[in-house]
Amino acid sequence: MSFIWPYMLLSLLILPLLIWLYMRLSHQRANERGELGALGLVQDQAGRDLGSGWWSWRHRPQLIFLAGLALLLIALARPEMTVRLPRIEGTVILAFDVSNSMMADDLEPNRIEAAKVAAREFVENQPSTIRIGVVAFGNGGFVVQPPTDLRADVLEAVDRLTVEGSTSLGQGIFVSLNAIAGEPLEIDEGAFDLDSETIDFSQLEIADYSSAVILLLTDGENMGTPEPLDIAQLAAEAGVRIYPVGIGSEEGTIIEVDGFNLVTRLNEEALEEIANLTNGIYYRAEDEESLQDVYQNVDLQLTIDPEMMEVTSLFAGMSLVLVLAGSALSMMWFGRVP
Repeated sequence: MSFIWPYMLLSLLILPLLIWLYMRLSHQRANERGELGALGLVQDQAGRDLGSGWWSWRHRPQLIFLAGLALLLIALARPEMTVRLPRIEGTVILAFDVSNSMMADDLEPNRIEAAKVAAREFVENQPSTIRIGVVAFGNGGFVVQPPTDLRADVLEAVDRLTVEGSTSLGQGIFVSLNAIAGEPLEIDEGAFDLDSETIDFSQLEIADYSSAVILLLTDGENMGTPEPLDIAQLAAEAGVRIYPVGIGSEEGTIIEVDGFNLVTRLNEEALEEIANLTNGIYYRAEDEESLQDVYQNVDLQLTIDPEMMEVTSLFAGMSLVLVLAGSALSMMWFGRVP
């Protein structure tokens, strides 16, 4: 236990003074009873002798009152103690695919806007113990909003998202891991393969982030490096669960990009592999309503962490009970408060 105002504990020095005064008064009363002889015996209403020892019935109301006063003086120092409370906490990264295919209208009004609407509702319904970040990925990826508990900042970041370019799922996952770590992940030079111009991500060391979740909002079409499953394996080693949310239809639709008509369709197989590898769950967002259901089913961890909590009210409440009990007993037996 610790105290916010420890100097207030000096008020406990009042207690020895009060004890001394009470002992002096008790001694005077004992002398007076001695002079009265048998007539000076202290008895309760039933005629029983209340005795003269320190834990005799005659002293118990005062001792109870004194204990209550001691707790009240301790409460003045604002005590705090470590309390283990269960709560939902962690980090959630909303990783938005912002490639041109997200402009397809097989979700109303289109894929990206449907994802934004559902994301806003998800953000507004999360407890303050959940930190939320926003990542946008297309050809590359970047952190739009680092994880924060400020919901207004997250919502503004979602509103700023615009679409362009093609899709790299690997970039989306890798940048999300950087957002969770709070800093760029360091890649050793030995991980680079100059011949194939690739990176061996198995050599990349990453800390444990098992309280973090990535919501990967995408149609699953991958057109860039690195390989998504390699980065998903890295996430799995860090304990990060990925919940891919498939946005679009298997039948696909046609979008116009720079005067060209392109076919875009949902790649569920790739997204299911990512989910299975990271112990996540794949969801299919067939419409805006089902997309909202996806957010409600995300499994955020319930943790029990020690937390310093002020317990002044607890001490004050206990002191009040003891003071009232001591006063009530004293009134019943002696017709006066201690």
